[in-house]
Amino acid sequence: MQAVILAAGASSRFWPLNKRHKSLIKIMGKPLIWYTIDGMRKAGVREIIIVQDKKKEIEKELSGYNFGKIKIKYIVQPEPKGMGDALYRARNLLGSKFFVLNAERIDVKDYIEQAKIRFRKDSLILFGVKTSTPHLFGILDVKGDKVLRIVEKPVCGSEPSNLRVLGIYALSREFFDYYQKVKGHMYDFEDALNLFIEDKGARVIRIKRETFSLKYPWHLFEIKKYLMDKYLRRKISKSATISKGVIIEGKVYIGRNTRIYEGAIIKGPCYIGEGCVIGNNALVRDYTDLEANCLIGGLAEVTRCIFQEGCHTHSGYFGDSMFGKSCRVGAGTVTANIRLDREEIKSVVKGKKVSTGLKKFGAVIGEDTKIGVNVSLMPGVLIGSNCNIGPHSIVLKNIKDNITFFSKFKNVKKSKSSST
Repeated sequence: MQAVILAAGASSRFWPLNKRHKSLIKIMGKPLIWYTIDGMRKAGVREIIIVQDKKKEIEKELSGYNFGKIKIKYIVQPEPKGMGDALYRARNLLGSKFFVLNAERIDVKDYIEQAKIRFRKDSLILFGVKTSTPHLFGILDVKGDKVLRIVEKPVCGSEPSNLRVLGIYALSREFFDYYQKVKGHMYDFEDALNLFIEDKGARVIRIKRETFSLKYPWHLFEIKKYLMDKYLRRKISKSATISKGVIIEGKVYIGRNTRIYEGAIIKGPCYIGEGCVIGNNALVRDYTDLEANCLIGGLAEVTRCIFQEGCHTHSGYFGDSMFGKSCRVGAGTVTANIRLDREEIKSVVKGKKVSTGLKKFGAVIGEDTKIGVNVSLMPGVLIGSNCNIGPHSIVLKNIKDNITFFSKFKNVKKSKSSST
């Protein structure tokens, strides 16, 4: 079997964690795309074509991993012109039938195994799952298991069903004949699918269980929990240094050369990568993921967070938050993760307020951002990469990339500051 992984999109809704493709976010020491490839390997896929952007970061990252007998080939999509253009660039490497999926489809094994037998008969198979927000997705118009058409992001109230397209497709080479007729715009993939469906028909496999989406940064929380429940095992590396009085409970992974100092408490499930430092009397708990070379200062509390490589914090509280690579956080900083009224938290994405579906959600901070001492980050705030947040600041709104921000206190000036 062959499969095409699409990993060249701009991921604009994933800001501020989109300096690199979102499938390169690491959970438990591996990028999300690793779990996707591993799932396909277990399902019997033997050849994968990965469509990446011109920076070739996917290829560079995966060069350090061994996937056994799977052959991986790479194609470049110079500009993000949609799924159709990405797939079309891989056409010369494809046989008669193949799977197409997004790079972060970490649970792909389950779907491929369901589709294998039916794919021998049908030329197009789609996967559908119920959604409460059909206006955000491509929605299937169906009759039984027969697909009539796909409606992309329908207007509220005019949805043909509540069954959204999952983002994994079983296609035949005939698809390219239809694509040739409509290619040239961002949603030409969906248009070609509809032409194919009208002429040849298609079937849907309904997925009953909850599945994953990765449109927005906060969707990582659900993916992290799934991966930890599935893959995490209790292990403490022999080269780790665990001081006296440290308490380690539950499923906790501690990597090589990590140091945990006196009085620290680790309550699993937790992943602590290699080269990390956990300071005196710090508390790390409940599905926290600390990638390599992170430092959690003394007296800090970290819960349900994701820290990418090289992040350093001093004392403070960090709850339900995400930090991109190489962030630096001053002492006394707090990520507020619950609204005063205990209602659902909303974030502003591309100028529009978006419901997160979460009642506990802190902040998301991009790469290489520096945060001063005693900063307060309000629930749902997004802060860009390469920012400087001044001491004692209260961040109530999003802050764009490359901004120096100070709260408006007397005798403190705002320097090249902006918020959206």
